Amino acid sequence: MAKAEKHKWTFRARFRKNAFGWRSQPAIKRVKEAVSEITKVARKDKVLAAEGAVLLLEKLSPALAHVDSSSGSIGAAVNNAIVALVDIIAEAPVDEKTRDKWLERLFEAHANDRIPYIEVLTDHWGELCASPEVASRWANQLIDITRSALSSDKIPRGCFHGTTACLSALYAAGRHDDLLDVLKDESFWPYKRWAAKALAAQGKNDEAIRLAEDSRSSWASDADIDELCEGFLLSSGLVDEAYRRYGLRANRAGTYLAWFRAVAKKYPHKKPSEVLEDLVAASPGEEGKWFAAAKSAKLFDEAIALANRSPCSPQTLTRAARDFGERRPEFALEVGMAALHWLVEGFGYEITGGDVMNAYSHTMKAAENAGRAEDTLHRIQELIAKECTEDRFVGKVLKRQFGTPSTYNSQ
Repeated sequence: MAKAEKHKWTFRARFRKNAFGWRSQPAIKRVKEAVSEITKVARKDKVLAAEGAVLLLEKLSPALAHVDSSSGSIGAAVNNAIVALVDIIAEAPVDEKTRDKWLERLFEAHANDRIPYIEVLTDHWGELCASPEVASRWANQLIDITRSALSSDKIPRGCFHGTTACLSALYAAGRHDDLLDVLKDESFWPYKRWAAKALAAQGKNDEAIRLAEDSRSSWASDADIDELCEGFLLSSGLVDEAYRRYGLRANRAGTYLAWFRAVAKKYPHKKPSEVLEDLVAASPGEEGKWFAAAKSAKLFDEAIALANRSPCSPQTLTRAARDFGERRPEFALEVGMAALHWLVEGFGYEITGGDVMNAYSHTMKAAENAGRAEDTLHRIQELIAKECTEDRFVGKVLKRQFGTPSTYNSQ
């Protein structure tokens, strides 16, 4: 198999030791650029790209040593990069000698990872081995020290950076009994999860799920347990059970819209309206936060109902009234009224007079398009009359608008 030829990587000079200061955004940008560079090369030369991936993983932690990681953003960027780079390395068509050299380099980089930034790399060790034979050989190298590190006896027990690499390699090699034996006395969930995976691989899904559920504690990640158990059920074709027991929790995302999309994508047999209803029921008191998800799914009646059930960002509602003013004026009208309602109730972050005027303007434009301008103006006046905030801010801002109908188009 041909070796990767020498190549001038742009990222190499950018990721020298201590290359970045404390700000995370420049570092995140460079990490993404480096992964993009390697991915582009992979389209033409997988071996060369894999060599670049190994090189970047070696350089990441030393280069990022001084970056402020308190927000978690740089850590997330690096973890995403690791997933992409692992795939590139795993797919490279090289002989075992070349792959072993890569693995030795990566193992050393992981051992020297002080911050740490590439800690999760060993979670993917079995994938990096790319074959059961290589994985089994690595497992043999690491298993004795791993047994000592996980011993129930406090004297030999200790921290070994290669523990997860050993567990991952055993799993990839199909040595599930060995894996269960190594973990028989272990309670630490990041390690114990491999025992659950081994049981599932042996077709013992019920035992795997029971082990995972029994591992819940303040030291275990509920999200990881949910995702793992969901995967066990899905792999067995138990889709409805997976959805019922874990589907909603396991796919939680950074925003409510992203959460809805993740669940709907994974369970396409479920109607979007059903998924939305279940998610809303799972988060009582936060109905208004599902407005964007309902709107995205074109569940317009549900979106309006949600916008009125619990506080929703007035700015979000106003933007919807603006965007749908011509296409769906009735929807835009009701959304705009909801925006004004929550403004009158005092909700919203750093609300200004401009926010109030925008809500009023887009609501009235939608009303005109729907042929309901006069009725809508009366509704707004009645709403303002009920304002009970101490400064009656919304009423003061809109006071000039209630002179004559000609003022509908003032904005």
